[in-house]
Amino acid sequence: MTQMTQTSESTTPPPVRSEAKRAITVSDEAVEFAKEKLTKRGTPDAAIRLGIRGGGCSGFSYVIEFSDDPPRERDRVFEFGGVKFYVDKKSLIYLAGSMLDYERTLMFQGFKFRNPQEASSCGCGHSFTVR
Repeated sequence: MTQMTQTSESTTPPPVRSEAKRAITVSDEAVEFAKEKLTKRGTPDAAIRLGIRGGGCSGFSYVIEFSDDPPRERDRVFEFGGVKFYVDKKSLIYLAGSMLDYERTLMFQGFKFRNPQEASSCGCGHSFTVR
């Protein structure tokens, strides 16, 4: 006869950390577009810096630029499909939960933020206000 031992595991699940709400995601299309741009630039191992800046007609504007430098001390580093994305902690407050996507329309071709914290944006789509 085998003896069963009972463990003292709690049936209450551990608290769910909302890490996803404090992160960004990047669509597959945006990753491929980033790879194309980095390769065309001749720096396939460089990173893409994402952020926000005060200004624009709605209050904040998005920043998307190449970064040949290592991440800064206060950067969060995300990697999608082999491409590194740097986001400084202040910008992450306003970009948390966002997805960087790639959009191609008759009027626009390029990166597009899908930001759940965006309350409104200007006509050009490059500046926004937050909730």
